[in-house]
Amino acid sequence: MTADAPHADITTEVLRLLKAAAKESVPLRAIGGVAVRLHVAEERLPGLRRQPNDIDLVTLRGKSKDVTTLMEALGYSSDSEFNYTNGHRRLLYYDVENRRQVDVFVGAFEMCHVIPITERIELDPMSIPLAELLLTKLQVVQLNEKDQRDILAILGHHPVGESDDETVNAAYLAQLLARDWGLWRTAKMNVERTRNSLPSYDLPEADRLAILERLDQLWQRIDAEPKSTKWQFRNRIGDRLQWYEEPEEVK
Repeated sequence: MTADAPHADITTEVLRLLKAAAKESVPLRAIGGVAVRLHVAEERLPGLRRQPNDIDLVTLRGKSKDVTTLMEALGYSSDSEFNYTNGHRRLLYYDVENRRQVDVFVGAFEMCHVIPITERIELDPMSIPLAELLLTKLQVVQLNEKDQRDILAILGHHPVGESDDETVNAAYLAQLLARDWGLWRTAKMNVERTRNSLPSYDLPEADRLAILERLDQLWQRIDAEPKSTKWQFRNRIGDRLQWYEEPEEVK
């Protein structure tokens, strides 16, 4: 396979990667800030716009070698030592010219919490579904400003409902959180943070109200989902025991 060198524009580059992966039948999807960019209109809600610095992707278990072959053919250098040790769960590649890193999660998203982001990988040809994309942001215990912007951008551009296809699937999120108290606890904390952060962003009043309504719709659906026995037992312990992992810093 022959290909051009990586593009300086990050959106153009992630589209190039995804197109090449599809051509070679390598299951690869965008996550993170670049995935949010693929789902939002740049001209809308400029007060939420941000520029991602790196590219985050996800692939299926057992596909690490295929991903490495693809990335190297597309002009990236592999972090051989890291990939040899961690390739069953995470891979790193570098675009030296543009000083950009590509982080590929394998099989699941493991940061503060473990999220099964490949179970529905076939639903969208470009990124993980919006529900999982939102959850990768809601799972951040030490929520930073860029993740807060991404949460607001997703909810500012997309309705909350019971399905996918440019809709945040609250039913699917409710099922995941009903089984995992820790993930539920962090998501609840970040829904509250998001609500409190809204006045600090330059947004039209109609969009601000729409985001608030969608936050309410989302959490009402999560609250309504019957919780597992494991969830209920962990709920009795509450915050007395740490409910999240400290994410590994690899950048």
